Amino acid sequence: MTKITFIGAGSTIFMQNIVGDALLTPALADSHFALMDIDAERLAESEAVARAMIRSVGSGATVSTHNDRRAALDGADFVITAFQIGGYEPCTVTDFEIPKQYGLRQTIADTLGIGGIMRGLRTVPVLWDVARDMMQLCPNATLLQYVNPMAINTWALAEEFPAVKHVGLCHSVQNTVEELAHDLDLPKDEFRYKVAGVNHVAFFLRLEHQGRDLYPALRRGYASGQIPKAPLLMPRCPNKVRYEVMDHLGYFCTESSEHLAEYVPWFIKDGRPDLIEQFSIPLDEYPTRCVEQVASWKEQAKTLTDGRNIKVTRSHEFAADLMNAIVTDTPYVAYGNLPNTGQIPQLPLGAAVETPCLVDSNGVQPSVVADIPPQLIALMRSQINVQELTVRALVDRNPEYIYHAAMMDPHAAAELDLRQIRNLVDDLLIAHADWLPDWCKPAKAA
Repeated sequence: MTKITFIGAGSTIFMQNIVGDALLTPALADSHFALMDIDAERLAESEAVARAMIRSVGSGATVSTHNDRRAALDGADFVITAFQIGGYEPCTVTDFEIPKQYGLRQTIADTLGIGGIMRGLRTVPVLWDVARDMMQLCPNATLLQYVNPMAINTWALAEEFPAVKHVGLCHSVQNTVEELAHDLDLPKDEFRYKVAGVNHVAFFLRLEHQGRDLYPALRRGYASGQIPKAPLLMPRCPNKVRYEVMDHLGYFCTESSEHLAEYVPWFIKDGRPDLIEQFSIPLDEYPTRCVEQVASWKEQAKTLTDGRNIKVTRSHEFAADLMNAIVTDTPYVAYGNLPNTGQIPQLPLGAAVETPCLVDSNGVQPSVVADIPPQLIALMRSQINVQELTVRALVDRNPEYIYHAAMMDPHAAAELDLRQIRNLVDDLLIAHADWLPDWCKPAKAA
């Protein structure tokens, strides 16, 4: 029996997607799902949902719940991480409110920028603890890492625990294909494409439908105002930023416009409300979304945990197909985030990069993409600068690199001077003290 362990199983909807996919996959349908979370109420809700899905499909799968991580990991074949250290409150709120005091506004704040750096500092030490436990309790398991900031986490895991088999997984590629198909009114399953880069700032280097290059249609549609159409996935977030970047750099980015707007220096500017309006940039989108999701979950929980069976449908996450490929030695291609060992030779070795990966019983094997246009490489390097300095801070336990990472962030550097950035980082490190390693303590708090 395959044992699949979820660390952060209180993320019930995500857990539901992955468990549902596994239950619909014959080689995984009778797995044991070990669910672990520190929130007993959410863990109980996730257990109820998992058991209802198992009843619905009639499989022989089993479930156990744990508040002890080591017990959940013992003997696992696959480990899935999906947690948010510090939660929406207080940590995410802090990552938005303190920067706003300096005039630095954000949309999502979980991947790059001030918010992404702070989230990385909170998250990586916990991922290292998971990896340390895996080395002792399930050394042959594969870690499927779904936590942001994806690139920082993936890079830092490889630095400290190179023997742990792991891959960073995201759904930005699948989401983007769905959105582009919506804008072009074409069947998404008929698209053919090649994507590469760094997570959330990867690009569609090839995008075709039945052998036809789709970029001319995208450019015509954007120039005429016919696209982007009304948003498919995020109703508040018309997809204007990505089309504008495509118009100037030539290629379409894999991550949403609300994310991309804060990775670059061009859209969120003090004194330029016209840009916010023109490109429909949803400032403070992530806190707003969190509040809505909490309220929505309270309603969903009543119907999902009342003892009835739950209809099981397949999601577009990679996890189940990837696990199936490893278990059955059936070749499968997924987009995975791995340390760069040469699969993108134009980017620094060691950096976490996202490319097509062949998955089978040999594990996750990245393919080489060596033809990324130089303007895209330049943009990716601006992201890697921040990621590398954050990882160096964590690995070397050197707090000065935290400040350097913030200084190199494109959005922060476009809005704040060096002293403002240093003071902002000080304030954030003090506010997050309970969630950060001791070596992060700033001098002004001593």
